[in-house]
Amino acid sequence: MPRYKMIIEYDGTPFSGWQVQTDATLTVQGALERAAEAICGEPIRVHGAGRTDAGVHALGQVAHCDVPKILVSGRFRDGMNAHLRPHPVAVLSADVVADDFEARFSAVKRHYIYRIANRRANLAIGLNHVWRVPKPLDVALMREGAKRLLGRHDFTTFRDTECQAKSPIRTLDQLDVDQDGEAVTIRTSARSFLHSQVRSMVGSLVWVGHGRWTPDDMSAALEAKNRAACGIVAPPDGLYLAKVDY
Repeated sequence: MPRYKMIIEYDGTPFSGWQVQTDATLTVQGALERAAEAICGEPIRVHGAGRTDAGVHALGQVAHCDVPKILVSGRFRDGMNAHLRPHPVAVLSADVVADDFEARFSAVKRHYIYRIANRRANLAIGLNHVWRVPKPLDVALMREGAKRLLGRHDFTTFRDTECQAKSPIRTLDQLDVDQDGEAVTIRTSARSFLHSQVRSMVGSLVWVGHGRWTPDDMSAALEAKNRAACGIVAPPDGLYLAKVDY
């Protein structure tokens, strides 16, 4: 039975996150599984590399599934896209891989992007796809605050209270803050992240950018190992799962 690796792009706005839920709520995984079933004529389980929350987008989510028949090259990708309409999900590629490939457990690094529109005016084009922060941000201070989180730490402060990970210890390889006019982009990479970790870090960095926190306050929040010490949690609108490395 061939195993397919899919690279997937989606707009998370209409979805209640990646993971299939017990009710009839629309999810990305559910939409993909219904499309695969329509092609194969039987239920197909789709496994993703990251369980994105409601409203979170993806530029390069990775998933795998086993299908009961061998298809002509490109046919599975095209069939999936045909059956995914009208949902805002696109299968960019679908290739046969080794039987031991696992979208989640074979991953060695995950890359996320968070987009902020630092402007007073309301959003017309980027609505639901960036976080509008009207008060000016000091990006230099945000960069200094970001440095305090790099490395291997206990990230309990930046972990959702309902996170199911066995350990809060993670190694943060990248947390960069860039600015191009009113666009502020935060890029972060790690082997894995805790539930809401990226949005929690971004929200706290915005507090630093506003002067509500200093970079030393960011260090203190990390060292507190207490969720109550976290700043605000950034909304899902600006978050994208950009790429997964294997």
